[in-house]
Amino acid sequence: MQTDLGKYMDIQPEVADALAAGRPVVALETTIVFHGMPYPKNIECHNRCEEILRSKGVVPAAIAVHRGRIKIGLTPDIIREMLDSGDVTKLSRRDLPHVVAQGKSGATTVAATMIAAEMAGILVFATGGIGGVHRGGHTSFDISADLQQLAQSNVCVVCAGAKSILDIGLTLEYLETMGVPVLGWQTDEFPAFYTQRSGFKADYNMSGGKDIAAMLAAKWDMGLRGGAVVACPVPAAYAMDETAITQAIDQALAEAGAKGIHGKLSTPFLLAKVSEVTGGASLATNMQLVWNNCEKAADIAIQLENTPSKRRIFA
Repeated sequence: MQTDLGKYMDIQPEVADALAAGRPVVALETTIVFHGMPYPKNIECHNRCEEILRSKGVVPAAIAVHRGRIKIGLTPDIIREMLDSGDVTKLSRRDLPHVVAQGKSGATTVAATMIAAEMAGILVFATGGIGGVHRGGHTSFDISADLQQLAQSNVCVVCAGAKSILDIGLTLEYLETMGVPVLGWQTDEFPAFYTQRSGFKADYNMSGGKDIAAMLAAKWDMGLRGGAVVACPVPAAYAMDETAITQAIDQALAEAGAKGIHGKLSTPFLLAKVSEVTGGASLATNMQLVWNNCEKAADIAIQLENTPSKRRIFA
C-alpha cells in the first residue's frame, strides 16, 4: 500500500511474527462475535475457531476496529471490552474510514475483513457465509459489498457458500461478472450455508488445499487481482432439512419485510429469526459450518505458504 498503515493498524505480535517468518495465518471476521450469534455461543464459536487453527499450526488473526485502530489479532480482553460496551458498529467497506477516523469500535464483515487482511498481508480468511444479492435485489439493488470486495482484494475467502437467506443464483451471476472464481471443496455443487445443496454449480471442483493454493498462486502471479470463494459444504451430520430451513427463511423474510428491515440490519435480523423459528437448530449448524471452514482454511494457508511460485501482490 502507498500509505503508512501503522497510522491506522496494529498487528498483534504473534501474527506479525508469523507473517514475517512465512508461517501460515488465517483471518477471522468479527461480526459473528458481535452481531451474528447470541452470547455465549458467539464466544464459544470464536474460541473454537482459534483452537482449530492453532491445532493445525496456523496463527489465527481475528480482525476488528478497537477505539479507532484496526486490530489484526484480538486479545480476550479487547473482545470482552467491546462486548460490554454495547457500541460496536457493523463495518463494511463504506463504514471503515468513518469509524477509524472517529476513534470508535466496530466488527468487520466479510468485505471489511478482506480489506484489513490484505493490508496486513494475510491471504486466507475463514468465515461462515458470504453476503450476496438479497432476494428481490433485481429491483431493490440490495447487494452486499462483499461481492465487489471479492473482485478487488487478493484474499481467499473460505465459506459455506452464500447465506441461504439470499438469492444464490443472482449472487453467483454477480461473482461471474466480477471475475471471481467460485471453487467447490470436493463438490460440483455450490452449498447453501445450512444445506449442502443449492441447485447451482460451483465453477470448479477442487480436490483440496494443495489444488486451491496452486490456483491462487497462478492467479496472483499473473497479476489477476481479486480473491476467490472456496465453498465448503456443511458436514452432512449437521446439515439441515431443506424443507424446514426454507420454511423458516420464508417466515423470517416475511417478517423483515413487514417491519421494513433492510440494508446492514437485514442479515443479523434474518439469522436471529431463523434461529428462533428452528428452535436453535440453525445456530448449531452455523457453528459447525464455521468450524469446518476453519479446518479447510488452515489447509489452504499451509499449502499456500509452501507454494514456491507464490507472489504477494498488495499494490
